[in-house]
Amino acid sequence: MKLILLGPPGAGKGTQAKLIVDKYSIPQLSTGDMLREAVANQTEIGKKAKAVMDAGELVSNEIVNAIVSERLDADDCKNGFILDGFPRTLDQAEALSEMLSNKGTDLDDVIELKVDDEALVERVSGRYTCANCGEGYHDTFKVPATENVCDRCGSSEFKRRPDDNADTLRTRLM
Repeated sequence: MKLILLGPPGAGKGTQAKLIVDKYSIPQLSTGDMLREAVANQTEIGKKAKAVMDAGELVSNEIVNAIVSERLDADDCKNGFILDGFPRTLDQAEALSEMLSNKGTDLDDVIELKVDDEALVERVSGRYTCANCGEGYHDTFKVPATENVCDRCGSSEFKRRPDDNADTLRTRLM
């Protein structure tokens, strides 16, 4: 199964992808996660992406397409994958179509999630993760069973992405 989940930040792409991953044992490929990994690993593409992300701008199609193409070649994608938030533009969609064609494969489906802008702001500005295992939480919708203790791993270290705030999200929604 090869899927694309489309929608703005906070629409629920990651939540829905996790359910599909658990059921079908295929990887979720989030361009945001792939970019953050490239930045953390200080790859050449990661260094370019960091400068753009630090400025609060979207990373170029060239950088994103290169990261996605490389990731689709990984062994765990042979039986399928879920693209989470990619493609975002017509140029990226065309590049993906060419990329998949060159790899001798095609998509099975594309699903778009639509959510009211103010609901997105509430979702994004309240989300945070366990710094140890990555389990996701929200100030209102999903808090740890024991305050300040991760349900999955027991860690008490949590983090928020710097771009998870109302102003940044409203800029991205324009």
